Order: sequence, then C-alpha cells, then structure tokens
Amino acid sequence: MKKNNQDNTLFSSDIAQNKNLEKDNIKTTNINILLNRVRQDKKKTIKKRFTLITFLLASIFLFSYFIIG
Repeated sequence: MKKNNQDNTLFSSDIAQNKNLEKDNIKTTNINILLNRVRQDKKKTIKKRFTLITFLLASIFLFSYFIIG
C-alpha cells in the first residue's frame, strides 16, 4: 500500500534537489567569472606599471640629457 504523504515528499524532494543543482551551477559560473576578472585585473595592473615605469625612465633620461647636454 502507498501512502499519500509518501508521494508528496518524493515529489517535493525532487524539486528541492533540482533547485540545489541550479544553485550549484550558478555558483560555479560565478566563480569562473570572478577568476577571469582577477586575471584581467592582474593584466591591467601589469600594463599600468609597465607604462608608468617606461614613462618615468623616459622622463629621467630626457631630463638628464637636457641638463648634461
């Protein structure tokens, strides 16, 4: 014999499991997006530092060239 409550609990647990799976999928995609953002930020900071150092070296070189020359 089947109980009426048993069918309802199985059905509701399936829905709960599906919702949990959807949440897990969303979390993994958000983690990937965040990791990509971190990588992009690192690249941006490296480019900024490189341009700043290049600009500073060029200005020091030009400043010393005009003073000595």
